[in-house]
Amino acid sequence: MNEAQTIKAQVQPITECKNLINDEAFGSDSVLPVYNPATGEQIAALHEADAQIVDRAVSAAQKSFQSGVWRDLTVEERQSVLRKIAQFVDEHAETLAGLECLNTGIPYAHLLAGQIRRVALNFRFFADYIGQSEGDLYTQNPDYLTYVRRDPVGVCALVGPWNAPLALTTMKLAAALAFGNSCVVKASEQTPMTLLALMPLLQQAGVPDGVVNVVNGSGVVTGAALSAHAGIARISFTGGTETGKQIMTLAAQNLTPVTMELGGKSANIIFASADLEKAVDGALLGIFSNNGQQCLAGSRIFLESGIAGDFIDTLITRTQNIRVGDPFDPETEIGALGSKTHMEKVLSYVGIGQKEGGNLLTGGERIEALAPGAFMQPTLMQVGDNATRLCQEEIFGPFGVIQTFDSAEQAWALANDTSFGLVSYVWSENLSTIMDAQKRLESGLLWVNTPMVRELRAPFGGVKDSGIGRESGKACEQFYTEEKTVTLPVQSQILTKLGNPDTRGS
Repeated sequence: MNEAQTIKAQVQPITECKNLINDEAFGSDSVLPVYNPATGEQIAALHEADAQIVDRAVSAAQKSFQSGVWRDLTVEERQSVLRKIAQFVDEHAETLAGLECLNTGIPYAHLLAGQIRRVALNFRFFADYIGQSEGDLYTQNPDYLTYVRRDPVGVCALVGPWNAPLALTTMKLAAALAFGNSCVVKASEQTPMTLLALMPLLQQAGVPDGVVNVVNGSGVVTGAALSAHAGIARISFTGGTETGKQIMTLAAQNLTPVTMELGGKSANIIFASADLEKAVDGALLGIFSNNGQQCLAGSRIFLESGIAGDFIDTLITRTQNIRVGDPFDPETEIGALGSKTHMEKVLSYVGIGQKEGGNLLTGGERIEALAPGAFMQPTLMQVGDNATRLCQEEIFGPFGVIQTFDSAEQAWALANDTSFGLVSYVWSENLSTIMDAQKRLESGLLWVNTPMVRELRAPFGGVKDSGIGRESGKACEQFYTEEKTVTLPVQSQILTKLGNPDTRGS
């Protein structure tokens, strides 16, 4: 066997993806298929949680929270558990990467070196954070001592995406656990396996039964029941903008606070003053890494007119040389898209773009030699109008759209002309250009001369249709805890005696 076959042979799919409540597996009458997008084969059956199962999971989480079995642990005790989880993730990294590869079509090498390592980092980061977080103390009033304590909020509903299932879901889970909450977690119905594989590691590390519960199913059934449940104190969601709006509508019935990390249509602006070799590398990574399926993709590539011709030629050549194939092959750079349906949606934008006057530069077709897997050629199109659907709608695949600009003012205007606002990328060695960019661009993040870097200590999130709220150490502390202001007198006080007849007339 070659290396890809050897890795693949070691992966044991979780063929029955059931709901886990109090460490007990629950099936259901509604069963959904789970596919391997690289082969089109069904690899598992997912037992969808209806409203009754969701209620059971929430009740179990509430009971664990009220018992204090997790929330009343000391910071040091919670840190110890979180660090053990990280250790166990590292020890089982190959197993988790194999399952995620099988379930998502993302290259195994990318998962092993990146996303699975990020899972362990999430738990270590929040273990470190809770040991260093500071409280607020107010002493300005000499008669009183006032301080602010933070208490866990209760039961948190954590809803993860299919494009980076474990890395993004555990950012929420590690944070919610770190601050003492109990959880009900829902993975995407497309990619349930790695969350289920993580659960035994949580138990082995010392997370008590009922503190983390898993429900599986579609958004319209399981997600809706979870979002509308009155027993949920917080909802954190990563996924599509329209789904996010539906969750917010349901959450509003109970005034449940939410954080939403939603879609993107990020501008990748490349000036003539850039290091053009690095900018080419960055542009390719920005749109094609993770199979192009990432909300922070630099999907709108803006080139200053003077460099556009040569830059586009280089992009085309490099794009045509990208290795697309078996996601278990260590040489693969782009694997299968999340599903055949999703691949067809992404490819449909070629025709949409051509009808709007766009020019197909390279790619734009399914790779028939790899059928029935959901493989497509990495694609570049050039357009002349930012108002086109190609430039305004999130395609969410290995599909870059190129435009040109003549001035920085035009670049800022084009970049901001979108309903999204997650990331902006700027490539320039000119300091004044960079400083102008950080002031003018409308996005939650700005990455300068780098394709992607996630600093967990800093806020991550978008503006406009890209989301509400932020994720980071401090932002998560604010979201997953409630502030309680406590005021104490510093000395004995004389109080007014209302209703005391002895004080009348005096």
